[in-house]
Amino acid sequence: MNGEMKKNFLFSNRSLMNLLIPLMIEQLLAVAVGMADSIMVASVGESAVSAVSLVDSINILLINIFAALTTGGAVVVGQYIGQEKHDMACESGKQLIIFTTLISIIVMVIMYIGRGFILNVVFGSIEPDVFSYSNTYMLIVFASIPFIALYNSGAALFRAMGNSKITMITSIIMNGINVIGNAILIYGFNMEVAGAAIPTFVSRGIAAVIIVMLLKNESLIVHIKKPFKYKFNKVLVKKILHIGIPNGIESSMFQLGKIMLLSVIASFGTASITANAVGNAIASFEILPGMAVGLGLVTVVSQCVGAGDYEQVRYYTRKLLKYTYVSLIIINAVIILALPYIIKIYNLSSETAAMAKEVIIFHGVNACLTWPLSFTLPNTLRASNDVRYTMVVGVASMWIVRIGFGILLSKYFNMGMFGTWVAMIIDWIVRSIFFIIRYKGHEWELLCH
Repeated sequence: MNGEMKKNFLFSNRSLMNLLIPLMIEQLLAVAVGMADSIMVASVGESAVSAVSLVDSINILLINIFAALTTGGAVVVGQYIGQEKHDMACESGKQLIIFTTLISIIVMVIMYIGRGFILNVVFGSIEPDVFSYSNTYMLIVFASIPFIALYNSGAALFRAMGNSKITMITSIIMNGINVIGNAILIYGFNMEVAGAAIPTFVSRGIAAVIIVMLLKNESLIVHIKKPFKYKFNKVLVKKILHIGIPNGIESSMFQLGKIMLLSVIASFGTASITANAVGNAIASFEILPGMAVGLGLVTVVSQCVGAGDYEQVRYYTRKLLKYTYVSLIIINAVIILALPYIIKIYNLSSETAAMAKEVIIFHGVNACLTWPLSFTLPNTLRASNDVRYTMVVGVASMWIVRIGFGILLSKYFNMGMFGTWVAMIIDWIVRSIFFIIRYKGHEWELLCH
């Protein structure tokens, strides 16, 4: 880059680290708490682990939809910040919070109405004790849907401002309440699956209240103005939904595909469900730095796009991809070396432990090779308003490649649960090819003009 551009960097190395490190800590906490949950629930039995895993697949679907919506808001807010239109950034933030909260309440009602369908049809034929645990967990956790949607909205606004330290601190509080609550209710009061569900509900509620209170600080670029007055702004909501809806469709179709494959895995028995659940828990750690950098990339690119500087967009994309690769190699090396000790924590049968080890090593190696191009790179396109392309590629690859190969390999090539993981890597490779081709072109740069 030329000397003139070097003087006009939107993000210094220090500001990048200030953005990314709290995001990594936040992601680490979220995944660690998920892992702690599964370990504590494992003390109840493999049926409880299976039940929580099945219900969490629905919860993750919903969280991903709201995260996609809030990403739409974060991109719009970030672009206004890049344009130095701070009043519009504030107004966009307010529209995001109210709209997402209203949608989440509707979704919560739908989930309670459709509970029987989820248990009997979506989860397929599950054992009676898994059914009972799933029902209990679902009844409690679904009540937290509006809270997690509200928290995600607020967190997205802080990230759009480049202030990830606030979301990290709030996440520490939320996850601390969750872990301590789990320990007290599961071990102290023997509440089994309910002991994992209640702290989730309480911690999400507290986090939502904290994030809203923090957004009332009028010294922030994006804040909730006093007195609070809401008037539906069709133009801004349309902008948010222009990015949020394709993101939401992509995320929901992606998670629905995983749920469909989960029903295939369920047909192989409780050992396969449990090994898959443990594999997913550890796999979340294996891609953790990439998730954090991906969130940071949305903030960086949206502000660069708002400033109309696509040379910086490409510069920061290359830089953050390098960060992703280095961090993934380090964390996966550590996990694979520590794997024998990690597996022991779960107290699995020898059959289940062997299956879990196999998928964890396979996933870790491939995450270092393909994951950044498949999941970090498209965030540049999304933050540049190229959401339809990422949606079409993501949905098509999931449903044609991952599900197609997942059923083919697991059932017809007799690879069992492991076949669905092989299909996942094939899906990553296909996605990567399409995203690289798109990024190397210039069509996405014209979508904000």
